[in-house]
Amino acid sequence: MSSKPIVVVGSINIDLVVKSERLPVPGETILGGEFRSHPGGKGANQAGAAARLGHPVFMIGRVGRDLFGQELLGFLGRAGVDTSFVAPSDTTTGTAIITVTPGGQNSIIVASGANSEVSPEDLDLARGLIRSASLVLAQLEIPMRTVENLAEICAEEQVPLVLDPAPAQVLAPELLRTITWITPNEVEARQLQSFAGAASSPTPKESAEGMLALGARNVVLKLGECGAFLATAAGLRTAVPAFPVKAVDTTGAGDAFNGAFAVALARGAEPLEAARFASAVAAISVTRHGALPSMPAEPEVDAFLQNRSHMEIA
Repeated sequence: MSSKPIVVVGSINIDLVVKSERLPVPGETILGGEFRSHPGGKGANQAGAAARLGHPVFMIGRVGRDLFGQELLGFLGRAGVDTSFVAPSDTTTGTAIITVTPGGQNSIIVASGANSEVSPEDLDLARGLIRSASLVLAQLEIPMRTVENLAEICAEEQVPLVLDPAPAQVLAPELLRTITWITPNEVEARQLQSFAGAASSPTPKESAEGMLALGARNVVLKLGECGAFLATAAGLRTAVPAFPVKAVDTTGAGDAFNGAFAVALARGAEPLEAARFASAVAAISVTRHGALPSMPAEPEVDAFLQNRSHMEIA
């Protein structure tokens, strides 16, 4: 088992969550229900997910010099994430406005705030840390130039990079070729391929193959309640079924998957085993409210998998 840390480069947000019977349509005002605030942001969620599983994790990012920023640093620290490379910014901490329905579906609007100031200079200061990592996790809630610079550093230092391409935007072929794993959900994969002029309604296998054709080396297509689909440069093509649970809040489920997938890979698991472990972590997370607070600890995941040991990989 590797003791080398996982390094997460990405967003740190406060999530402002309101429950609603349904999602409003454009131009509509509806009355919501319970309101809660939670720590979140794709970067922080993935860092917290990995740390809760007992792996050493460092976070590179930015928060504002405000109460939200202090709250988020405290929560990450309590989750086991080392925040010594999280820098303060004079702008506000990133904020996400989230609406959640009783079935667990959500809609999200993000105000980037301090996340928009995560820079290549921040990566330069942390280059020694990146060099020491077992792998690096990144997302697209920070500036693209920073993500591209991170990919260059990871390639130079021969550190695997796992990219969650959310929110989806145009990715240069050069960037795709340097990423070890890309982990879109179905919507993001369609958007990424639409940018390149590909078909807009592919099957999961076709979608994963399409990502490989764009230049990706290995793909995990996240399919929510339908599981995941793996496609690798070595020729693996297989579905990983989801674990059936009663969802109450799907916010952060994809981040739970990514954090757990990274931990499993860092510990030497094969991709199929890593994806099954990640599916279990994601399944547990959707049975709880919030993003970062929903991430399970390793003993919970072990017990969950033992109780479902009869499930087979398709």
